[in-house]
Amino acid sequence: MRKAIATVCLSGTLTEKIEAIAAAEFKGVEIFENDLLSFNGTPAEVRRMIERLGLETITFQPFRDFEGMPEPQRAKVFARAERKFDVMEELGCDLLMVCSNVSPDSLGGIERAAADFHELGERAAKRGMRVAFEALSWGRHIHDYRDSWEVVRRANHPAVGLVLDSFHVLARGTDLSAIRSIPSDKIFLVQMADAPKLDMDYLSWSRHYRCFPGQGDLPIDDFMDALHATGFDGLLSLEIFNDRFRAGSARSVAIDGQRSLIVMLDELRRRTGAALPGLQTLPPKAVCSGVEFVEFAVDERSAVGLEHVLKGLGFQKAGLHRSKAVTRWRQGDINIVVNADKEGFAHSFNITHGTAVCALALRVDDAPKTVDRAITLLDQPFQQPVGPGEMNIPAVRGLGGSLLYFVDCKTGLDRHWDLDFEPVAADDFTGVGLESVDHVSQSMHYEEMLTWLLFYTSLLDAQKTPIQAVIDPGGVVQSQAIETRDGKLRLILNASQSQRTLSSRFLNEFFGSGVQHIALATGDIFSTIERLKENGVDLLPIPENYYDDLEARTDLSAEDVDRLRSANILYDRDGPDEYFQAYTKTLAGGFFFEIVQRRNYQGYGAMNAPIRLASQTRLAMEV
Repeated sequence: MRKAIATVCLSGTLTEKIEAIAAAEFKGVEIFENDLLSFNGTPAEVRRMIERLGLETITFQPFRDFEGMPEPQRAKVFARAERKFDVMEELGCDLLMVCSNVSPDSLGGIERAAADFHELGERAAKRGMRVAFEALSWGRHIHDYRDSWEVVRRANHPAVGLVLDSFHVLARGTDLSAIRSIPSDKIFLVQMADAPKLDMDYLSWSRHYRCFPGQGDLPIDDFMDALHATGFDGLLSLEIFNDRFRAGSARSVAIDGQRSLIVMLDELRRRTGAALPGLQTLPPKAVCSGVEFVEFAVDERSAVGLEHVLKGLGFQKAGLHRSKAVTRWRQGDINIVVNADKEGFAHSFNITHGTAVCALALRVDDAPKTVDRAITLLDQPFQQPVGPGEMNIPAVRGLGGSLLYFVDCKTGLDRHWDLDFEPVAADDFTGVGLESVDHVSQSMHYEEMLTWLLFYTSLLDAQKTPIQAVIDPGGVVQSQAIETRDGKLRLILNASQSQRTLSSRFLNEFFGSGVQHIALATGDIFSTIERLKENGVDLLPIPENYYDDLEARTDLSAEDVDRLRSANILYDRDGPDEYFQAYTKTLAGGFFFEIVQRRNYQGYGAMNAPIRLASQTRLAMEV
């Protein structure tokens, strides 16, 4: 299939859009009429730019309110079509996309529409061109692909074909079986778009919330399976209307689009055994078994403060790097690396962001194949010089310019602690009962959220959960989890359009997107909190009103609630499953730790988030 993308997907001028599309390795481009109208130059100049960048204009679109018009409007729409054909000749484009009529003046009737398209096909063919008909999900008379196909079938003209748009088909929940019987040579164009499940009118849903395949909730795989059954091997293009995309980087969004198609087609190949010529075979998604380590970038001064916090949390110094100012801190299965070296990536990261998480390392089944998959998906690999005898751990660029390392036992990368670090003799300190990294919470700009959702779900064998709207005193935060089926890896993505929320304030203090907090799991949160208090760790105070309400709305005993109150522990329940969570006070730069205990509970205590955010906001205002 020939992959393409419509200019309407991206922000910027037409020149910026075309350059971004070429940089993302697309070969085809759909020119959206408004982008051409706002271009300060001729269609011929656009053609030269497109061809210079190795692209081809596959479609000019949209041509609106065509079929079923009464006279004298009918004569006018045919005259308008001829003008569009003139423009297409200059563009070097042979396909005009026609969307179903929404005009209140239009007349219904399949035969009337078919006659109009037959005549349009005649006019197009005389100029070596074709037309393709799309059923808009809000079309006045035709809003079902089965009806648009019937129009094309009855038009019975070789220059008239069908457009299948996944959004318009799937948003209405239309049965897909009829697609399988459409001759593939009559499908002139397939446009792909996903979307979150929303209860709203089709027009608003389409114009503001479309996203790339894999970023939404529509059954894209079912659509592709039905399309594959036709033998279709033609133009496959992305057409996305999304406010976040319009606010984001054109190059980043274009790369996301290419990545989404690569994954979608690879998954089609795996399901169906389709050959799909020209598609590079991807290694399978990485199976992740947890977080190997979290790395902080610090300077010499802040290293002292961070290590003091780690000691209070029960971490023990377990290793010193053999050649760098890097220390390993350990407790249970948790490894935290404190990098105060004055050269290299972490040093540069610290200069930009201050004390911050600069890298995560994930345990995967096959690290080299994970990086191979990442590179094929246009992720950015990372390399830096390594010293003699040091382990070269493969990595790619992650959120906010941080790094995502991959460690496995298959290739011996799990030996990095032994090779890179001198062990430090253990003392008698036994920690506070922290066992593992439960989840990592990352805050990002609102327009980046879909990018990083796709980044993780395309690379790792992990699923996204439904979006949660979390109420912050400064606004609403969109929160979405990415997690493996066994829960060994949990990543939380947070973003807000308000500049007053805690996550947005973190972005300002951090100078970009990054890890805002890490949740550490314990098997006995009451014991852990007691020992943290003994170590002088400042915990986030929770209002009395919360516990009064907790006692009123649950069947917890007064003694149980008092115990939670005295430890500043938040509580949630899902049936018999329970969740306990407590927080440290916010550290410099807006980062904090969370302590959690799960009793078969699968969520993240969403109902407690507004209480935590209000408490953190109140403390910040007191400083």
